[in-house]
Amino acid sequence: MEILIKPVITEKAETLAEERNKYTFVVNKKANKIQIKKAVEDMYNVNVTDVNTSIVPGKVKVRGTRSGYQIGKMSSYKKAVVSVEEGEVIDIYGNV
Repeated sequence: MEILIKPVITEKAETLAEERNKYTFVVNKKANKIQIKKAVEDMYNVNVTDVNTSIVPGKVKVRGTRSGYQIGKMSSYKKAVVSVEEGEVIDIYGNV
């Protein structure tokens, strides 16, 4: 099972990373905090101090077209905010 799906790259996530040394990832819905901690430590060679998770609910999207409205739903996903020890940095753009 793949634990880490992708890093979250938003203005809020970048601010957390710079100021508080916390990094945000989209993770597998079935993964628990222990598995997330181990996956981040193995992939980025850092020491994780804390993991906070939340399940982001899916949103309904409506798109107007010539033939009428198309209604769809975005999938819900699990988000993890990982705190790293002081002085350690995760280079998210290094693997790109």
